[in-house]
Amino acid sequence: MFLKTSFTTLIVGVFVVYVLHTCWVMFGIVYTKPCDGPQNDICITPFLAEDPKLQLSIYTALRPDAEGGHTLIHKEETFDVNNKFERIVNVSIPKKTRNNGTLYALIFVHQAGVTPWQDPRQVHMVAQLTTYMVPKPAEISLITGEDQTQGEKEEVQQKKRDGNPVAGGGAGAASNADPPVSHWRTRLTLNIVGDHFLFDKEHLPSDVHRYLRVFQNGKKMIYLPLLFVDELSNRVKDLVEINSTSKELPLTISYDSISLGRLRFWIHMQDAVFSLQQFGFTEKDADEIKGIFVDTNLYFLALTFLVAAFHLLFDFLAFKNDISFWKQKKSMVGMSSKAVLWRCFSTIVVFLYLFDEQTSLLVLIPAGVGSIIEVWKVKKALKIQVSWKGGKPTFMFGKLDESERRTEEYDTLAMKYLSYLLYPMCIGGAVYALIFLRYKSWYSWLINSLVNGVYAFGFLFMLPQLFVNYKAFNTFIDDVFAFIITMPTSHRLACFRDDVVFLIYLYQRWLYPVDKTRVNEYGVSYDEKPEEKTHKD
Repeated sequence: MFLKTSFTTLIVGVFVVYVLHTCWVMFGIVYTKPCDGPQNDICITPFLAEDPKLQLSIYTALRPDAEGGHTLIHKEETFDVNNKFERIVNVSIPKKTRNNGTLYALIFVHQAGVTPWQDPRQVHMVAQLTTYMVPKPAEISLITGEDQTQGEKEEVQQKKRDGNPVAGGGAGAASNADPPVSHWRTRLTLNIVGDHFLFDKEHLPSDVHRYLRVFQNGKKMIYLPLLFVDELSNRVKDLVEINSTSKELPLTISYDSISLGRLRFWIHMQDAVFSLQQFGFTEKDADEIKGIFVDTNLYFLALTFLVAAFHLLFDFLAFKNDISFWKQKKSMVGMSSKAVLWRCFSTIVVFLYLFDEQTSLLVLIPAGVGSIIEVWKVKKALKIQVSWKGGKPTFMFGKLDESERRTEEYDTLAMKYLSYLLYPMCIGGAVYALIFLRYKSWYSWLINSLVNGVYAFGFLFMLPQLFVNYKAFNTFIDDVFAFIITMPTSHRLACFRDDVVFLIYLYQRWLYPVDKTRVNEYGVSYDEKPEEKTHKD
């Protein structure tokens, strides 16, 4: 018992240290030590403090170094770094880009009235306007086989006439063998630090250093505007597949000033997402993480971090306690074995559904670990022993004692009543989805039908446990986490289904309170002390 308590305490201690260390690192990111005064020789002063007349010019090119030509797509002749704006421009797509090529945006902030190449004090950034991604598979009606609108059919026919491959053949489902194709990023988000911050060159942050361009003006060191391209705003939902007919596509150019602290934070987060992609995370996985930063403000982001950290801790402790409980359990008295079987089945179905939807690994990995644990619990609940003879597994089931048989009778009776409601609803939902909804394949329809049944009616399988011994359990932190992390809507709503059962449990506790006057096998009641009972005797 001491070792188990010490291990849990150690894990909680490591978690607290991790949270405190993260908070300290975050403070170091958003806070930058300013220079003591503008007259100090070690200060780097901002070029924007001189109130120069600037111009914003954006070009497109097939190469990031603009060799081979460039095209001006937009310019702001009277550019004020403190005035936000949003412009929509139509960009001509070169033939090489339409043939699964790449296109870049060259962003310049320079002196007004001259071209960027004539201004020695211009600052520029390069952004990729295209990205490669496997096209989203088309959804089809499994009854009629219709999978495309008339406009999509004409597009496919045009591709065939041009000799280009059509992504997602067969029944309209894209497989893992489909090659990635070029997609257009419909948004370009730009930022410039509007603060007239005085940098101390002896305490210059390393993350800002690569964005800092400095020139000497007499004894003064001056840094040019800090231009930043916000890659976190490039979301999967904004991507448009490029094909041979895409000769012109819209581009939304958004600009806003940014504080130095937020810029540094954004640089670190952008680098973290890029690192995850280098480790094999897909564009969709990276998009899930981007959504955490882009769709929330900094205060809610801090809450997201705390909730995610607690969720990770509680997941680990829940897995540990679950394994410890079932490892020591020798009898199934008071436990619904059918509820254990259903939980194993439903957990596997949910894992397959999340895997099919390419949900974030933050959700997928705990779901996979939970599925493995549920399979092991079924083995314990049914007293299954596996032996290997001649390389083949042999399964043997243990016998139930009298108390376990009585529990099984109650469990069977509860499942009998439950089946009258559950099975017709699940079958009706699956038939409705088959007729009226569209899916990528028969496998997707099967998984979606099963998971919808689990989400909609799976909580009912907690009721046999209440029927047996009036027990329930619920963890509210998972419900909060479900609404913060991006995942399918049905999975979010399903996280609250056990709350209904928890309310039923509270009602049962009120309806059937503990009788403290009832004596136990030793002849002592809850309200009565043992010495008082002995004295009366």
